[in-house]
Amino acid sequence: MKALVYDNELKLDKNYPNPTVKDNEVLIKTSMVGICNTDYEITQGYMGYKGVIGHEFVGVVCEVGKNVDKNLLNKRVVGEINCACNDCSWCHQGLQRHCPNRSTLGIWQKDGCFSEYFTLPKENVIEISDNIDDTTATFTEPLAAAYEILEQVHIKPDAKVAILGDGKLGLCISLVFSALNINYIHIGKHEEKLAISKNLGAKTMLLSEIKEEDKKSFDVVVEATGSTGGFETSASLVKPRGTLVLKSTIVAREGLNLASIVVDEVNIVGSRCGQFKPILRLLEKGKIDVKPLVSAVYGVDEFEKAFEENSKRGSLKVLVKF
Repeated sequence: MKALVYDNELKLDKNYPNPTVKDNEVLIKTSMVGICNTDYEITQGYMGYKGVIGHEFVGVVCEVGKNVDKNLLNKRVVGEINCACNDCSWCHQGLQRHCPNRSTLGIWQKDGCFSEYFTLPKENVIEISDNIDDTTATFTEPLAAAYEILEQVHIKPDAKVAILGDGKLGLCISLVFSALNINYIHIGKHEEKLAISKNLGAKTMLLSEIKEEDKKSFDVVVEATGSTGGFETSASLVKPRGTLVLKSTIVAREGLNLASIVVDEVNIVGSRCGQFKPILRLLEKGKIDVKPLVSAVYGVDEFEKAFEENSKRGSLKVLVKF
C-alpha cells in the first residue's frame, strides 16, 4: 500500500506493508487526511518518531477484528488518536488521553493515517453522519481539541474572553467559540486570517493594536500562538485571578518570566486533545463551517506539493485525498 513515512526523511513508500488487524481493532481505508503542524514538527525531530505520520482523518471501516461488532463494516468513521491500555487508574477514570501506556496515532509508537489503510482500537472509532462531508469530518480532531477548553474551563456569559493567535488552531477555537455563542475577541497578526473570525461576528484586533488598558483586563485568555512571545503577551492580558489556557506546546529555549503569574494569582490550564462526540454533534447540525480554513487539497502522490503549501506563509489547512 501507499504510505507517507518519516525515517530521517519524508517519503512516499508505495510498497509499505499492510497493517495486521488485532482482535479488538478495525482496519480503516483512508478517504482524506489533514496536515497538522505536528506532522511537520515530526520531520524536525519531534518525539523522535519514525513511521507513518498523520492523525487527522476520515475513512471507511473495511475489516474488523474478531472481538468487534460487524455492524461497523463499511461505516464512515473518525477516530480518537490516543490508544490507551484501558487497564490503568487513568483509564478507569475515563482519562484515556493521559494513559501512561498509550500510543498515539502517527505521533508515538503507532503508525498513522497517511496511508491507504491503518488500524485503530474499536474504542477509538466513531461513526459519523452522512451529512458531514469528508472535508468537514477531517477537521474533527483539531476542533475537538478546541472544544476541550470548554470541558476544562467554565466561561461565564459576561466573561471577557480573548483568543491569541490566528493560525489553524486559533481559528478552530474561534469556530467553536462562535458556534457556542461565546463572546470573545480574536487577536492576531494577519488581517486576512482574522477576517474569518470577523465573518463569524467576532471582534478582532491586530497584535500591534493592543493598548495599555487592554492589559490585565480579560477573565479568560486562550493562548494559541505557538511562540514564547505569544505566551508572554497572553499572560499580560489576563486580569488578576483570571485564567490563561495554554493550547501551544511551547519549548522555551530561554527563561520565561513567570513573576506576574504568581503576583496576579493567574490560573494556568494546559489543554490538549478533546473528545470527539460533542464536536460531531455541532458538525452534524451544521453549526461550524470549516471551508474558509481550507487552503488546498492534493492527492497523496502530490504530498511534496501539499507539505510545501502547508509551510507557506498565510496557508491554513491543507488536505490530502486518498
